[in-house]
Amino acid sequence: MKVKIKNIARVQMGYSFRSRIEAAVDGNVSVIQMKDLSNDNTVNCSDLVSVDLSSVKVHHLAQKGDLVFRSRGLLTTSAVLLEDPGKAVVAAPLLRIRVTKPDKVLPEYLNWYIGQRKAQIFLASRAGGTAQKMISKETIEDLDVALPSLETQKSIVELARLSAREQTLLRELAGKREQCMSAVLMQCATTEGKGE
Repeated sequence: MKVKIKNIARVQMGYSFRSRIEAAVDGNVSVIQMKDLSNDNTVNCSDLVSVDLSSVKVHHLAQKGDLVFRSRGLLTTSAVLLEDPGKAVVAAPLLRIRVTKPDKVLPEYLNWYIGQRKAQIFLASRAGGTAQKMISKETIEDLDVALPSLETQKSIVELARLSAREQTLLRELAGKREQCMSAVLMQCATTEGKGE
């Protein structure tokens, strides 16, 4: 079964700040920005900037399970909020995607699906702009998502997580192997001839 994102989630523009985001030590609202989106497509809430926002409305606030979509630039993927960010807003030009049919789709699955080749080809074909590519709210809403059962979605998310972990470990292992080999070769290069 395939459904458009607009039928299972609500897409909203990020909060538009009139000027540069000014950090405030005792700010009442945190801001999720591009820098807070991790390589593993999750939102890192440990270093959110706080600002003073007196007029923020409830519908602007982010919550656990929301997806934060990169609407500009080379990467057109999303990141999922796996923890409660507290009182926080998503800053424009990022988009916030909130699942409205939790009985049909898991936020983590939707997050994974948006990053897949088929979805990425669709998004790239609809991207606007010349110097910097931009994906509109309407384009995201029109993206078709394959929806297996929730059990299958859970399995896909778990396997994808394990696969990503394996790739990270393999990269680390390759780096350590290279360092080790480099040290052995350097030892060979510097010890030969010492006894002569």
